[in-house]
Order: sequence, then structure tokens, then C-alpha cells
Amino acid sequence: MKFLNNRASVAGLLIALGIIYGDIGTSPLYTLQTILTEGGRVDKELVYGSISCIFWTLTLQTTFKYIFITLQADNHGEGGVFSLYSLVRRFGKNLVYPAIIGAGTLLADGIITPPITVTSAIEGLNMVKGLEKHIIPGNTLVIEIVALILLLLFIFQRFGTKIVGGSFGPFMFLWFAMLGILGVSQIIHYPQIFIALNPVYGLELLVQHPKGFWLLGAVFLCTTGAEALYSDLGHCGRKNIQVSWIFVKSTLVLNYLGQGAWALLQHKQTLDGINPFFAIVPGWFLLPSIMIATAASIIASQALISGSFTLISEAISLGFWPRVKLKYPTDIRGQIYIPSINWILFTGCLLVVFYFRTSEAMTAAYGFSITVAMLMTTFLMFYFLRYIKHYPFWIVGAIITIFVCVESSFFVANAVKLLKRLFFLVFEIGLITTMYVWYNARKITLKLLPFVYIKDYFDLIERLSNDKSIPKFATHVVYLTKAGSHKQIEKRIIESIFSHTTKRADIYWLLNIGRADAPYTMDYSVEPLLNNKIMRIDFRLGFRIQPKIGVMFRKVVEEMFHNKEIYLDNRFPVLNANSTHDFRFVILERFLSYDNEFTFRDGFILNTYFSIIKLAQSDSEAYGIDSDQAVIEKVPLVVAPVTKINLNRIKYKNDQLDH
Repeated sequence: MKFLNNRASVAGLLIALGIIYGDIGTSPLYTLQTILTEGGRVDKELVYGSISCIFWTLTLQTTFKYIFITLQADNHGEGGVFSLYSLVRRFGKNLVYPAIIGAGTLLADGIITPPITVTSAIEGLNMVKGLEKHIIPGNTLVIEIVALILLLLFIFQRFGTKIVGGSFGPFMFLWFAMLGILGVSQIIHYPQIFIALNPVYGLELLVQHPKGFWLLGAVFLCTTGAEALYSDLGHCGRKNIQVSWIFVKSTLVLNYLGQGAWALLQHKQTLDGINPFFAIVPGWFLLPSIMIATAASIIASQALISGSFTLISEAISLGFWPRVKLKYPTDIRGQIYIPSINWILFTGCLLVVFYFRTSEAMTAAYGFSITVAMLMTTFLMFYFLRYIKHYPFWIVGAIITIFVCVESSFFVANAVKLLKRLFFLVFEIGLITTMYVWYNARKITLKLLPFVYIKDYFDLIERLSNDKSIPKFATHVVYLTKAGSHKQIEKRIIESIFSHTTKRADIYWLLNIGRADAPYTMDYSVEPLLNNKIMRIDFRLGFRIQPKIGVMFRKVVEEMFHNKEIYLDNRFPVLNANSTHDFRFVILERFLSYDNEFTFRDGFILNTYFSIIKLAQSDSEAYGIDSDQAVIEKVPLVVAPVTKINLNRIKYKNDQLDH
């Protein structure tokens, strides 16, 4: 369901709570605990400074940047780094790279958010009387419970979230209400804690504390879900997100204030391993609160996994990712299931759990990916504000400078975690490299695709079509063309018609698939090129539309038949004319010829590209073309022909040839 951006509704607000705020909403489970633990002590200066930093981070980063500024960059109601890139790509050819880096690092977040939220919730059972000897952070039982929950979560993805999706909103409303009430229950015992919202305390902490600036790495945990918030814009609408954020931020701040009040009321120097979040829960409500926290962490993980599927789907449409199998488990538009990505994420999550074992160890490695993603969004937002919104340069410069300063500080503070997170670095580099290789390899292959003027071959094609002495290949032969101009065609298509198996047909169809910046566009146009012998169809599909070309093409042909624009030769009159369409899709697949000598860069890109292709879907699968209608032809790709072969001919004497 999509909601209008210019109004809020009760249903929209509830869905926003269920989809948008999972990551940010579960951050109180571990954020303040991490700051106080890394700070090394529990005193007024550290507690006040921590809460001040959290409050102003939520204000500057989440509220100002994302809620007020970035949500303006909606692409026909859709958000996310690829939607933003689609809006601004015409203003710079290299803007593709921040989009790729932003998407890769955001995807990498998908392997740590589920483990850290679920583990934090399960570790809370340690505070339940009778379980303290069994539930110990990092022990085998905790890891097994977390692994089982994650397994069930990822198995469930194949069925979609239609059944439980409706309950996410009301449940997350309960979660946030619980956060606020728990916070107030402690604030009433220490009301002066509100003074901590003064930004002076945050500045003093960063300047005077021995670890000072480096504590920002832990502070950043409170806003890690902000980038995902923008990605989910299309599910809820801007107004629903902005209005619901007032409630969400209020409950988050109250909970952090309550945790701070509790910590100061204990008059202890350290936390002694106690999580302030569960410590402020009354004993009688502890077990229910842990169950609610576990459910909230599962919802947060679900939202992030679904967002990863959407991101990969957009990457495929924009030519940044290999074509992999996509499934649509429900009839809800935009709900996608990608088996390969699902199990890659599950494997990554499981490795995170086994490697780090405790939520405390996970938080120590968390945050770096998202700071990079946020910086990339900021970079793209400059072009949006300057060239689409047409704000004066000094206003755009001031806004972007604030964002860059804040995010660069978080980036530097999180950069020290690199040694603790080499595991994630491999995952991130793999994702970004795949997108980089796929994008550049497609650029290289398209650049080397020779085109010819189709009118030069009209006579030859017409003679071939009418030559009864040549066996008919099919009544209708269909090619996918990348030619942007209707006057041109790939030379390899002409060669396929005449040079390989001669393909005599009544009508030759050329299908061009173009991408529209609007996410859900489904337009097409038809142009007869030659006396009903050559027809060209141009599809314009949004980047969130899966190109099921087989079905779409049949739909177009049926419409043309009913409009009497074409005549379908039915070999069997007994059958309905629409039931027997003698179509053959000729799919031209390239392979890398041995007759090449590359530069190092081109060799790396193309060899990696063709290695990945073997793992991806074929064109016929990717475009939804039934195998009984597809004919595959291999075409060699020669990028840099070998020019120097130093062969010496040796003249043999007669006696050497006697044998």
C-alpha cells in the first residue's frame, strides 16, 4: 500500500511505526550501555554528556537531515539511495560511484542489525530470576537461541509478510509506548535529568573526557536506522513518517533519560555488566518486556531484510547487479523475495553471531558501514538541493557542511573499529566490487556494440521473408535490441538473421527495454518499420518493475491483433487465434573471446564480469521468456584484439617430411 505524501492517516501512521523505525526503535537496548561501558565509569558528567550527545544526534542527524531535508528527495513517492541517484544522475556521470558505495555499505548493515538486536533482547533473560545461571552473554545457549530465531526469520521470508504485516504497526506502537513509560518511571525519581538535554554537556564530554571524541562511535548507535528510514519512504509517505517521528523521538528520549536517571541513582562507578534498559523494568514486568523486546528486534530485522531485497531489485533494474531470481510471495506491490540474497544475509548474520558471540562485542564493530552510507547520501543530496530544488548555493553549502562535519566526525570515531570489523569489510568490499564490476563491464560491452542502419537491410529482409524456398524458422522472430535510435540495429542481429541459421519469418520484432526514473512506470510504444515485416516495441519500465518481457510482449501483440494492426498467421484454424502464436525469441549471449589483450583494469572487470554471469540468471530467465520459445546464440566479445603474435615459419627439409 502506498500513501499520499501530502497527508497523514491513522493507517499510514501505524504502518510507519511498523516498518520505518525498527532499527532506531531498538537502539535503546544497547546504546547507552555501550557509551557508559566504553566511558569507563558512571558519573554525572558521563551520563549527562552521553544523553546530550544522543539527543542532539537524533535532532541534527535524524530529524534535521532525514525527516526534514532528505525526505524531500522523493522519486514519485519512493526513497533510498538508488531513487536519489535516479533523480540526480543527469548532473554528473560519476555520481554512480557514491550510489554504489552507499548501497553496498547499507546492504552490509543487513548482516549485523538482526544479530545485534536479537542478541541484546535475549541477553536480557539474564536478569530474570532463576535464569541468571543459564542465560550468560556469549554462552552456547544464548547463541543457539539467537541462531534459531534468525533461522526462522529467514525461512519465513519466502512466504512474505502479508499475514503479520498488519500487526507490526500496533505492536511497535506498544513498544514505543513501553519505552516512554519505562523512562518516565525513573525520571520521576530524578527529574533534574532533563538538564542533560543541554548541548553544553555533550560538548564538555567530547572535550574533557579521556576518550572524549572517540565516544562518538558509541553515540552513533542511536541513529543507525536513519538511512533505512529514507529507503522506506515509498511504503508510508513523507507526512506519515514526519508525524509519527514526533511520537517516536519523544519516547526514545524519555527512555534514554530514564536509563540515565537509573544509572545515577545507583551511585556506582560501573554498570557491572547490567543493561540499564532492562534494569529500569519492574521485576514483575521483566519477562514480558523481554518478549516484547525480542519481537521488536525481529520486526526491526524483518524491515531491514525486506529493504535489502528492494535495494537489490533496484540495483538489477539500474544495471548494478547480476540478474538473479526474484519472487513475489504476495500480491502486495513492492514485496519481493530474493532467495540468493536471503541466504547470503542469513549466512552473514550467523557468522556474526558465532564470531562476536555477545551484543557488547557486536556494538564495538557496529556503525562504520552506516556512516559511509550517510556520507554518500549527503553527497548526492547536494546535487538534489542545488539543481532540482534550486536552493541558493550558500544555503546548500551551509546545510551540506553541517551534515559533512557531523558525519565525518562519526566516520573518524568509527574508523578505529576497522580492526574489530575486518569480517564486515570483506562483505562490504565484495558487494561494492560486484556493483562496480557489473556497471563498468556493461559500459565496456555497450561501447563496443556496433550498430548499423536498419534501412540498408530492408530489401534483404523482405526478400528473405518472401522466399518460400527457405524453410520458415518461425512466424515471428523476436530480438532484444539496445539501439536507442529506431533507425539503427545491432550488427550482430543482422548477422544472426543471415549468417547463422537463416531465420525466415513473417514478422521480425525488435524489443527495446528502457528504464524510467519513476519507479512504477509501465509504458510502451510500437512503430512499424517495414510494411508489417519489421516491428519495434519500446518498453519504458520503472526501476522497481520486474521486466517480465515474455508476458508483456504477448499482451502487446494481443492488443495489436484485436486492433487489427497485425495479422497472426494461425496454422491451425480450429484453435483460437490468440492461443497459437508461433514466436521465437533469439537471445544473443556474449562470451569473452580468447582473441583479446587487455589492460589490467579492463581484464579484471571483464573476467570478473563473465565469471559472475555464470552464477546469474540467463537473459531468457531474467526477462521471463519461456524456454520453449527461446533460442540461444553465442556471440564472441572482442574488446582488444591481439595484434602482436611473433610466429616464425621454419622451412623444413625434404628428409624431415619423409614420414
